[in-house]
Amino acid sequence: MTYLLRRASRSVVLIALAACLAGAQDWQTAASLPGIDLSGLSAAQKGTVLKILREQDCTCKCGMKMAECRVKDPSCSYSHGMAAAIIQAVKEGKSEADALKAASASRWAQVQQPSILDAPVSIPTAGAPVTGPQDAPITLVEFSDFQCPYCAAAVPQIESLLKAYPKQVKLIFKQYPLETHPQAALAATAALAAQKQGKFWQMHDTMFAHHDSLSRAAILGYAQQIGLDTKRFESDMASTEVRETVIRDMQDGDAAGVQGTPTLFINGQRYNGPIELNTLKPLLDAQLKTGSPATQTASATPR
Repeated sequence: MTYLLRRASRSVVLIALAACLAGAQDWQTAASLPGIDLSGLSAAQKGTVLKILREQDCTCKCGMKMAECRVKDPSCSYSHGMAAAIIQAVKEGKSEADALKAASASRWAQVQQPSILDAPVSIPTAGAPVTGPQDAPITLVEFSDFQCPYCAAAVPQIESLLKAYPKQVKLIFKQYPLETHPQAALAATAALAAQKQGKFWQMHDTMFAHHDSLSRAAILGYAQQIGLDTKRFESDMASTEVRETVIRDMQDGDAAGVQGTPTLFINGQRYNGPIELNTLKPLLDAQLKTGSPATQTASATPR
């Protein structure tokens, strides 16, 4: 996928995934950063913004510079908000010092204690891949990126959750390929093309198992392995319908407040904690006890 509970476990995840991140964008030299819009700035202004982001600590107290935080945790609301404030000030012609003052006066300058679950939002899910009972009282909606190492790390945790609640929980998958992952958009179209042949979840599992190898040639190989009609598969990958579905999923994520991957919603409420069975289980137990109704529905694509 920033919030205090998520950050409490993130240091462990970062160490475990160090090898996966070795080839990731270098925050000290990158000319662009995840989720940061530098369009409309002159070359000099871009340089000023990047200099500030590389030198200033992130206000979320993660111990990283803001640019580093954007690369290693694109879902961080604080580095995103601070960067937006800095960019706006620089666009207005303010100096580096004044841009810092403007950012320091914003609401992102101080960490605020977050709630574990945000207020519920409506997320369109018709036609999206789903696994679990249609009438499950709890609906999980996951916005994910097949090239994201954090998303890959979340897969076994979510699978354990579904096994722990076989009749009470269903999972709906939404595409949210990040721009910093060059093969993620292609993988998203591959997953949806596989769905058309009833094998979304097989492709889901295979691509996450090989999230660091998602070239077109590799994906075509995975399609053969899981028994897809590869000619139809390639045609569906390139279709307007599939591409527009990816775009709609991303727009749905933006509207719901998704800022990075993986992002999980529990009955429409964004979850602001680590995606781990031990942390999620008490929340689901509480939802089941209070009888909170599911807020999303979708036609099943059986696992």
